[in-house]
Amino acid sequence: MGLILRNFSFMAGTLLGIYVAQNYDVPDVKTLANQALTTAKQLEERYRKRN
Repeated sequence: MGLILRNFSFMAGTLLGIYVAQNYDVPDVKTLANQALTTAKQLEERYRKRN
């Protein structure tokens, strides 16, 4: 029973994700992650202690 329920929730989540990605303006996660990484690097360089 647990295996069937686990697979059902996985498939339902996959189908919902496909539907949302096709019908709504969902931002690209890779682009958002790269922007966050760039901002974190800039903040680190700005506030790093000097030796």
